[in-house]
Amino acid sequence: MSEFFGFFILLMSNGILIGLMYSLIALGFVLVYKATDAVNFAQGEFVMIAGFMAAGGLMVWGAPLWVAVLVALAAMVAFGFGLERVMLRRLIGRPVIAVVMATIGLASILRGLGPFTIFSGTKPLPLPIPDEPFILGPLFIPPIQLVGGLVSLGFLVAFGWFFLKSRKGIAMRAVADNQQVAMAMGIDVERYFGLAWAMTGIVSALGGILWGNLLGVDVNLALVGFKVFPVVILGGLDSIPGAIVGGLIVGIVENVAAGYIDPYVGGGTKDFAPYVLMIMALMIRPYGIFGKRIIERV
Repeated sequence: MSEFFGFFILLMSNGILIGLMYSLIALGFVLVYKATDAVNFAQGEFVMIAGFMAAGGLMVWGAPLWVAVLVALAAMVAFGFGLERVMLRRLIGRPVIAVVMATIGLASILRGLGPFTIFSGTKPLPLPIPDEPFILGPLFIPPIQLVGGLVSLGFLVAFGWFFLKSRKGIAMRAVADNQQVAMAMGIDVERYFGLAWAMTGIVSALGGILWGNLLGVDVNLALVGFKVFPVVILGGLDSIPGAIVGGLIVGIVENVAAGYIDPYVGGGTKDFAPYVLMIMALMIRPYGIFGKRIIERV
């Protein structure tokens, strides 16, 4: 009984830390949705490109870690601003599906151009974090997961405060509710579009560095975006607390399922368990746990 309980606590603790790292990527979805009322289907590719930049700076060009991290952050902020100005600004006031299709096309372009323009193959992204796990009773905590969880939690709290308390955050929420009314109230919609995409660039850079260290950097790093999509559906596309709770639920469920079910089915449980949760959420509460319920009367 004690071994069962210890194994369960181990799975739960690792699930919580991985879930917080999922929540950081999910924040990129939430930031764009709260500002533009559209889903960025290129979020995984943003993470991939950031990982390519950081790993390229370290392994290919031999830059110090702090330089590679700063370059990745600055490049992703500039990329977010530039993307909004060149492509997405022309879609202001258009149907939401136009932005969705634009991000789907962008995802395909980035996945094809990323390795071609920087490097091919899988590259490591080493960080000054020890490999030996912390052992606390039944817990075996990988240091990268602990650091990733703490960094993710800190940024999630910071962005939550930004949207709830700051003038710019409130203005971004107003833009998401109705762009035309926001314009009429004197809010510079184009400016807040650019700010939302720049903030998404910051989140993507952090996610690319953390997940790149955990998984290695190649085109498959973009799949983190698909893995995180159930998180935002479960928690609510427009909710930062929902991103946290959704990430924790998905992280815990996939780790517990893998721990107890994989021995009987040969593995792969964690690859589909999040999508089972997503389908159940769409059937029961399609706007998510903390999402804004929208009722349309015809």
